[in-house]
Amino acid sequence: MSVQTACEALRSGHALELQYDGYSRLVEVHSVGFTADDDPIMRAWQISGGVNDEEATGWKLLRVDEAGAFLVTNQKSLAPRPGYLAGDKEMKVISCQL
Repeated sequence: MSVQTACEALRSGHALELQYDGYSRLVEVHSVGFTADDDPIMRAWQISGGVNDEEATGWKLLRVDEAGAFLVTNQKSLAPRPGYLAGDKEMKVISCQL
């Protein structure tokens, strides 16, 4: 998956479905950028999915380049979720954010 796709989901206000660590996940993208090591990452609120679809919902920091099989869904995002702060400290460069 690309940074552009993650930003597209954020800007459109829709949830993003993706494969990550071998599991399907539905997330709401809040910010996308790059670490100090230039790894593309996104801060997202996981709505559902993960291990046996029982993984806890909540905040995830995901490597964009490790996500596969993605789709910007028609499901509206409820972002921003509680606890969201602009200017994510894990990101050296922020490509897009709420």
